[in-house]
Amino acid sequence: MQNKVTCSSVIQKKTLLQSDTTQKLLAFGSLIIMFIVFSLASPNFAKFDNIVGILLATAVNGVLAVGVTLVIITSGIDLSIGTGMTFASVMTGVFITYCKLPIIIGVLGGIAAGALCGFINGTIISRMKIPPFIATLGMMMATKGMSLVISGAKPIYFTDAPAFNKIAMGSIASIPNAVLIFFGVAIVVNFILTRTVLGRYTFAMGSNEEAARLSGINVAGWKIAVYTMCGILFGLAGVLMASRLNSAQPALGQGYEMDAIAAAVIGGTSLSGGEGTILGTVIGAFIMSVLTNGLRILSVPQEWQMVVTGSIVVLAVYMDILRRKK
Repeated sequence: MQNKVTCSSVIQKKTLLQSDTTQKLLAFGSLIIMFIVFSLASPNFAKFDNIVGILLATAVNGVLAVGVTLVIITSGIDLSIGTGMTFASVMTGVFITYCKLPIIIGVLGGIAAGALCGFINGTIISRMKIPPFIATLGMMMATKGMSLVISGAKPIYFTDAPAFNKIAMGSIASIPNAVLIFFGVAIVVNFILTRTVLGRYTFAMGSNEEAARLSGINVAGWKIAVYTMCGILFGLAGVLMASRLNSAQPALGQGYEMDAIAAAVIGGTSLSGGEGTILGTVIGAFIMSVLTNGLRILSVPQEWQMVVTGSIVVLAVYMDILRRKK
């Protein structure tokens, strides 16, 4: 019985991926058009330094978006990824700067802090049956508070560990390491989502959780695994952010969750669950970065930037609703 459901899930996933091709092409076309428009509107947009800035901004938001894509496919949500990222960066600073641990241990400790947050989210949601919105909202507030308490509400600087900055800001062939890490994460997670049991069950839970449970899938256990993986990724994003800034900023992070969720939705991930691709999310992350950077270069006030971004998210969700009705 379980094998039949698994095969059915695979077939359903392939069908959804095929139907999503048009949306990914539209998203990619929109990205190209935006790039051309901003390049024509400002000569500074297409400059090399600005392109590198866009890539760096996309790297952090992209890793967050990839993580939240997994959660949204299960028909869940994670509002804690932004402040969880900050918490991970603060813990990395504590391990490296305060505890004087080797950089690699500090990095792993920061990622582990993110994984712990994700594990707690998944456990609360799957075992205590608390809605994902409420559970992760609570985690968002908790990690924000813990970051301020642990750091003393002051930035933690990595002045005694100059090599830490190279994790994100070092480069290979003029491409920043953070960008290469982002692409590597996207490739690995795409493999997990399309070629492993975790990926199949992620789509199955999002398509019909009750059917997945009746087929013998340990929904609670696999859901914890998905949220834990999301935690690992926002922990990694925290390390990249801290490395890029060469400091852990405890007041930073809130608001990043909205950009990451927007990137996933624009890329074709359905908020109803059961549908989404990593490639679409990567395109969505670049759209968000190009849009934000272009509006800033054109000196559009930040409040209007938020209006534009919010409108695009609503439009993307509406298009998804129309597409699912067909």
